[in-house]
Amino acid sequence: MNIYRGCTHGCIYCDSRSDCYQMDHEFEDVEVKINAPELLEDALRRKRKPCMIGTGSMSDPYLPLEKTERLTRKCLEIIYRRGCGVTLITKSDLVLRDIELLKSINERAKCVVQMTLTTYDDALCHIVEPNVAVTSRRFEVLQCLKEAGIPTIVWMTPTLPFINDTPENIKGILGYCEAAGVKGIFSFGCGLTLRSGDREYYYQKLNEHFPGLTEKYIATFGGAYEIKGPNADALEEMVERFCRRRGLLHDINEIFGYLSSFDDEGEQLSFF
Repeated sequence: MNIYRGCTHGCIYCDSRSDCYQMDHEFEDVEVKINAPELLEDALRRKRKPCMIGTGSMSDPYLPLEKTERLTRKCLEIIYRRGCGVTLITKSDLVLRDIELLKSINERAKCVVQMTLTTYDDALCHIVEPNVAVTSRRFEVLQCLKEAGIPTIVWMTPTLPFINDTPENIKGILGYCEAAGVKGIFSFGCGLTLRSGDREYYYQKLNEHFPGLTEKYIATFGGAYEIKGPNADALEEMVERFCRRRGLLHDINEIFGYLSSFDDEGEQLSFF
């Protein structure tokens, strides 16, 4: 379910800006699905058995708007009442507002919080993800979730060529993952995707913060959709080795299987 459409986080690499999603308003002018709780209630009323529900794939469920709209909170209350499970993706520490409710869902059914960590250095994080909790704060959130017994998955993506594609950056994030006891890590080959809409915004921000880097991207990658820096393969191997040694989920199919499974026999609800 996508409760909000658009985002105010300002991440320079956001794929949701892409033209293919046919958003007909400014990306920062967030559209609010005010009847989301009613739609969810109706959808679950017609389900034969409990299922896993996902949110956050297109827009963070904990945008600043959520402080006043409380639509994510209302949907979580419905999910708990219906005995369903939930998984959400966020970069915001606002998720801690609902930690007791998430804990109750996990005790009754299943709850998994997915947290994006891309840039270990907080100063650099302020540039690439300017309007959201910095990485060190997100690490603290992961620790709080661990203490509450709520499993977590880290999205260590995207890895931006010539910006954060360094062994030091990846090691720092992996250190956070280990300390927070995460269950798995997405890295998607340690690269970045760019397409129309997203690409233009990304290059605009490169011109603002990393002069000359746009020209280097164009010369190196042309108009490719999936781009990887020269360190991508070595960094991906570093992540894979880290996960293997600690028994963490890393294979994309295994992680998505874990996120969508509910009591081994559940069904996943698709709600738009």
